[in-house]
Amino acid sequence: MKQNENLSLVSDLIVLAKADEKITAGEYDFILRLAKRMNVTPEEVDALFENPIPSKPLASEMERITHFYKLILVMNVDDETHEKEIALLKNFGLRMGIRAGVITQILHKMEAHDNKIIPTEDLLKIFQTYYN
Repeated sequence: MKQNENLSLVSDLIVLAKADEKITAGEYDFILRLAKRMNVTPEEVDALFENPIPSKPLASEMERITHFYKLILVMNVDDETHEKEIALLKNFGLRMGIRAGVITQILHKMEAHDNKIIPTEDLLKIFQTYYN
């Protein structure tokens, strides 16, 4: 994946984290860890907090699922789920081409799990149900 795509993906995570108008230390640290895996420096992350960049379309279904899952993780890292975050998550999902039914089912299932984190296998089953 190209560096500008990685910056865009990190920017999406930041935009979602800022939806509730506050950034916790846990959210910031989590975003830094994800960014590091994507070869985005802490300085680049800080710059994205100040000046987010637009989302870029993701080519493969697996990239979209992975990015959507990262968005879910960022939303839940502070153990608080705000309506603004949910609305923004739905918007990101729809723009990525994820069906509304998938998003709704994921949000519903998320409530039944510890820390609102759906195991990866369960998440993939939801996608397989709707896309196969």
